[in-house]
Amino acid sequence: MDGPRGLIVAAARSGAGKTTITSGLIRALARRGRTVQPFKCGPDYLDPAFHEAAAGRPSFNLDSWAMAPATLFDLAHRHGRTAHLAVVEGVMGLFDGVAEPGQTARGTTADLAALTGWPVVLVLDVSGQAETAAAVAAGLARYRDDVEMAGVILNRAAGARHVGLIAPGLARAGLTLFGALPSDPTVSLPERHLGLVQAMEQPDLVRRLDAVADTIEASLDLDAIEAAVRPARIGPTRIGPAAPTAGLPPPGQRIAVAQDRAFSFLYPHLLEGWRRSGAQILPFSPLADEAPDAAADVVWLPGGYPELHAGTLAAAGRFAAGVRALAAQSVAVHGECGGYMVLGQGIEDAGGARHAMLGLLNVETSFAKRRLHLGYRRARLLADGVLGAAGEEVAGHEFHYASILSVGDAPFVDCRDAAGAPVAEAGARRGAVSGTFFHAIDRWR
Repeated sequence: MDGPRGLIVAAARSGAGKTTITSGLIRALARRGRTVQPFKCGPDYLDPAFHEAAAGRPSFNLDSWAMAPATLFDLAHRHGRTAHLAVVEGVMGLFDGVAEPGQTARGTTADLAALTGWPVVLVLDVSGQAETAAAVAAGLARYRDDVEMAGVILNRAAGARHVGLIAPGLARAGLTLFGALPSDPTVSLPERHLGLVQAMEQPDLVRRLDAVADTIEASLDLDAIEAAVRPARIGPTRIGPAAPTAGLPPPGQRIAVAQDRAFSFLYPHLLEGWRRSGAQILPFSPLADEAPDAAADVVWLPGGYPELHAGTLAAAGRFAAGVRALAAQSVAVHGECGGYMVLGQGIEDAGGARHAMLGLLNVETSFAKRRLHLGYRRARLLADGVLGAAGEEVAGHEFHYASILSVGDAPFVDCRDAAGAPVAEAGARRGAVSGTFFHAIDRWR
């Protein structure tokens, strides 16, 4: 059975302009009256929020390393079939991922293209290049027989003469040129240390996306791009016995979830899966000094940017009192990455100032000396908790710049990277309170 129609926007490397072009393409297609289902290849929180703003519907992650096949195919089929087409943003370079397969594949954009059958639209940053860009595209197109290259978009082109030096090489390689976007710093999205500035922090985002869509409509052959869309090789028989939850089972019946600019990193497929299983999501804002619902049976503090709001969080008395009161009643409280840090004793900001946090875990973290922690994680639970029973395994991803100054509680997980090597991330647990630096994506099945 043919699955939903779609395509994948990929690049030769990170920083080529995938997110801006993907979001602008989604916006341009939506303005044509198309219902577009956005997806993001791999673990990412920031890019899907731009997709959602452009499409008017949530963007879901499709992660072939961390997600079991049933999870991945269920998300792609169930959401893609309700739209005219799916547009997927790739991750890093087209073939960049980890060395060994995870639950489904190696996490590369190419793996997702091969698994779904969706063709690749290649974005090439041609600044500082001419005909060599055509050679790069030709090499990428021929590297794997199971990946179809639909065509090429040139980004950051200097003008018609520049494009004219590249186009003949693409034609000789049998590659379609969908068009070229100019080198224009005004057609971009602002960034910070973890990537793009969050969509929710940009009040003029729709105007920005419309400006990108205007440029795309003027520069690319949208009819040809739409004609390149192909149905996915995904149907009920390939999905198999998918669980009602895509990802992790709900940790409780009434889940109080922190949601604001400091706590925004929670995968949409998890929230959706919890709701589909009958759980009630009770959002609250720590930055607005809101306490979690007193009737909650779980409190979940997602990751985000608590370091940018540490002073506000330290002064949020109602928030702190509410979480502490529930923890004292043995209500499960869990934090991921930024949420984990907020459950600790204190956060030292980039300027070296310390801000007292909730004190429910004996963890001190600092951003004064940034150190990158990045990669997939396979975690075996050392105790029963919100992520599952002791001995079960969870797949996730870690990405932050915090340094651990001290940790004094019992470890929560035995953690390995994608190659199976042990990593220092062990989380922490004290009573019903737990936290990890990694973000959970799916059960390891």
